[in-house]
Amino acid sequence: MKELKEQYNLPTGWSVATIEELIDGKDGIFKDGDWIETKDQNPDGEVRLIQLADIGDGFFRNRSDRYMTKERALELNCTFLKKGDILVARMPDPLGRACVFPYTDEEKYVTVVDVAIIRTGQNGVDSRYLTHFINSPQIRKQIEKMQTGTTRKRISRGNLSTIKIPVPPLNEQIRIALKIDELFSALDNEIENLKLIQNQLNIFRQALLKHAFEGKLSEFWRSENNIKPAKELLKIIKAEKLRFYEEELNNWKVNCKHWSDLGKLNKKPTKPSKLKESLKVDKQDVSDYKVLPDNWLWTRIADVVYKVGDINHKMPKSQNYGIPYLSTGNINENGTLNFSNTKLISEEDYLELSKKIKPNLNDIIFPRYGTIGKNVLVNTDKKFLISYSCAIIKTIPHLINPKYLYLYTLSPVLKSEIEKYIVQTTQANIGISSIEKFVFPLCNLKEQEKIVSELEKALSLIDNLEKTINNSHIKSEILKKVILKMAFNGKLVSQNLEDRPITELLTKIVLEKKNRLEALRKQKKQTPKKKIKMAKSLIEIIESEFNHDEFNYDELKAKTNLPYDEIKKQLFALLEKGDKLKSFFDENVETIKYQVLK
Repeated sequence: MKELKEQYNLPTGWSVATIEELIDGKDGIFKDGDWIETKDQNPDGEVRLIQLADIGDGFFRNRSDRYMTKERALELNCTFLKKGDILVARMPDPLGRACVFPYTDEEKYVTVVDVAIIRTGQNGVDSRYLTHFINSPQIRKQIEKMQTGTTRKRISRGNLSTIKIPVPPLNEQIRIALKIDELFSALDNEIENLKLIQNQLNIFRQALLKHAFEGKLSEFWRSENNIKPAKELLKIIKAEKLRFYEEELNNWKVNCKHWSDLGKLNKKPTKPSKLKESLKVDKQDVSDYKVLPDNWLWTRIADVVYKVGDINHKMPKSQNYGIPYLSTGNINENGTLNFSNTKLISEEDYLELSKKIKPNLNDIIFPRYGTIGKNVLVNTDKKFLISYSCAIIKTIPHLINPKYLYLYTLSPVLKSEIEKYIVQTTQANIGISSIEKFVFPLCNLKEQEKIVSELEKALSLIDNLEKTINNSHIKSEILKKVILKMAFNGKLVSQNLEDRPITELLTKIVLEKKNRLEALRKQKKQTPKKKIKMAKSLIEIIESEFNHDEFNYDELKAKTNLPYDEIKKQLFALLEKGDKLKSFFDENVETIKYQVLK
């Protein structure tokens, strides 16, 4: 103990103890939650099942909505939660996060087996102090070293029980907890205020984009400049699209001759798609949008770009070197492409997949599944492909400013267009033909450039403010860690030499536990329990009865005469060890199943 105190450099009156040593010997507990399967639950039940999703990092999240009957909870001998209980998540994320249970209702709440329950009791340590310490960087590092499992990381209660905790006198614990709460509350309020500002910035960003593509942002510029009407630009674009198509057609004919000369080996080159007839924009198509300025024109996306398409729908093989093959997962939140840790494909696959279309500088990548509208303006000459989950919009940079078109795809009008055509299935998606139909506010190229210039200046200011807010959030989290470190080094609040040393409380807890154990021994002598003998261990039963087949709890229970608590104890010990048994959730039957590892 002396060595540990020196290691932690503790002030006078402090000591070091484990969680078990800090719990009241009369009414304190430190145990796992209960093994409750889907079959045990009942949506009409009066007992709520607190889950991992409810356990926040220092706060109770209140997210779950699972219930069971009280009768079933009593049958399973569940532990009912009480206000002030500390709930520790034994699975990520983050692993080992803790919060104080806030509700006062008796026998109304239980929790799952992957949540540890700590009830310090009437004469134990202050629960808020202990919660803060469990959430401290010092403990997180220890938990990280003790975690087990490969795909599903976890910390066992046994490992949690070995952690040594620096403990001040009880009165100082209360002072420390109050001070941490005060400082954290101030930091949280600051973050909430910054979040409000961030929300306002998002609203301003959308308002700015809306005004830009209604012509309001360039209104004064138009009054000072004599510009040609957009319909003249549209004629030029139409001629350019025709030229581009004829060029593609001629290239196809050349490739076909080359293919024929080589004996018609492999697949015949794909003929370019014919130019589609322009789809007129009727008044009803834009009735929800503002009237455009004179010399502007509502048209369609397909009318102002070379083409909209996606690559061939074949999944290429991955290799250790080659050409990057990106997906929606490689699109950053800031609208850029992330080429790190990307899938690499062969030159042969690249040529095969990109026969219809491929991304180039100034093209727009438009995700069509899931996060629709999280678009990217390609700003690199790098050779790469993007999966068919994204559309590629090939721009005409000398006639339509690529940034003008890109910023429009982020605007409220475009979001409304997406809502018109989106297909809501298991995963929301939008088709290529729908993207082509999106209405587009066409204006003179010079005015496009002016709008882009004004938007870039304003959006740059917004981006810088958001960066400052994000940095403030990071600094706040760092400050919290510093506060916790100071607290558990005895440097956050002043010491009071009149406080009774914590060793007195620890000694009292030890004595209470000793007396309680003695009372239990006497009770056992008076009412001896029938011992259940097992010819085989639980894993031996599992291996002999199920081999490597999947099984659930009921099937296991039918093979042994052990009570629920004993099966739970041994089964969980096997899962914690992780070398002989695994568990998984079978969605087809909505229950937890088990299987012996091969």
